[in-house]
Amino acid sequence: MLACIVGLATGCAEVGDYQRPASGIPAQWRQSTPGAEATPVAQIQWRSFFQDQRLQALITSALEHNSDLKMALARVAETRAQYGIANADRLPSASLAANKTKSKIPAAFTGTDRPVTTERTELNLTVVSFELDFWGRIANLSEAARASYLASESASRAMRITLIAEVANLYFTLLELNERIDITRTAIESRRKNRDLVKRGMELGAAARSDYLLAEGAFHFVEAELAVLENQQANTEHALFMLVGNPAIDLPKGRKLHEQEVRNDLAPGIPSEVLYARPDVIAAEHRLREANANVAAARAAFLPKILLTVGIGLASRSLSALFGPGSGNWTYQPALSLPLFDGGRTAGFEAIAEARRNSAVADYEKTIQQAFREVSDLLSTRASLADQRRATEATVKAHQERLTVAEMRFKSGSISYLEVLDAQRELFASQQGAVQVRRAQLSTAAQLYKALGGGDTPEG
Repeated sequence: MLACIVGLATGCAEVGDYQRPASGIPAQWRQSTPGAEATPVAQIQWRSFFQDQRLQALITSALEHNSDLKMALARVAETRAQYGIANADRLPSASLAANKTKSKIPAAFTGTDRPVTTERTELNLTVVSFELDFWGRIANLSEAARASYLASESASRAMRITLIAEVANLYFTLLELNERIDITRTAIESRRKNRDLVKRGMELGAAARSDYLLAEGAFHFVEAELAVLENQQANTEHALFMLVGNPAIDLPKGRKLHEQEVRNDLAPGIPSEVLYARPDVIAAEHRLREANANVAAARAAFLPKILLTVGIGLASRSLSALFGPGSGNWTYQPALSLPLFDGGRTAGFEAIAEARRNSAVADYEKTIQQAFREVSDLLSTRASLADQRRATEATVKAHQERLTVAEMRFKSGSISYLEVLDAQRELFASQQGAVQVRRAQLSTAAQLYKALGGGDTPEG
């Protein structure tokens, strides 16, 4: 009997229909794409993408110790448990109860002038209030809980990829600041020598005091720049180790900025294939499925509920006769309820579910459109930075030659120190700019890896 009831209930339950909304994104990226033979980004694990051993150690520590990621994983465990609870409602709950009752009736109440002692022993298996899910209410609530669990799981994967990219970005920023500090310290030493040279020339009458003041000002300017960069370096280190979650980590030797070999040829592929595979888009779609199932469950609440209570057991006057012939008993109690008037409560729940579904649709559309824009922007930035890097490297070379010529002409007395100072400033700015462009290239590659749904499996 119990198997028939479960089969009947399962066969009648239906989950609300779901259709993926139109994304509204173009079929192709505007930017030109690499060759079709490139490996899909989702199949490139982060260890093969970020090959600096120091950076790998930082990312590994972040994936193990980051507080935000721990909270996301706890949320996954919570929604998994909630799904288990909701899914349990689709099956009958059974309980086994055993009891023994013994009572004595005084002689004054028996009518026989003798006391009567009674004894009853029972063993019952009961299925309590099992709802036959004809209209799919329980099935849809279970599906909603499942979608919530899958959404939280996808959200945690999205956080993993984001965390990987953020650690890489801060690491590259730190490398950039280290190189800019080295450039600035070299500039300080150069300006100190120039200042001393001009001072000696002034003392010998070969240079004006204004030249000395220019050299002195240039020296202190780069000193101030060094203080700013060192402060930025310290703040970046603080932010990085907050993400890593383990400041005491023992790190291997890393590569310098110009030694990084992050792949810069990621193939974006077809927009729909890429974006539908992104964890944040998958999470948004699962939230939409959850809202859709909740609407179906809310509508089913208007229909009758059929509840069953079934019990089978044994009863006898003594424990020794409990399993003897004629001791069996059973109960069967069907119940039907139909909401007639509840002051609009059921209709209100349906309206809430409908509004949340509309919100989930809008959230899904916004998520996929933002994802498309993010990838498009990064593809444009990648192409622009490649041109900028070529230009800045050529600029640095030109300013280095100009400074060499200016210093020779100043020593020969054919120009003022102002021209040397201008050449120094332009070389310093171009060197700093070249380092910034190189870091921006690496950061863009890391962000594009995240935007294209880079490999995020724990063993990766």
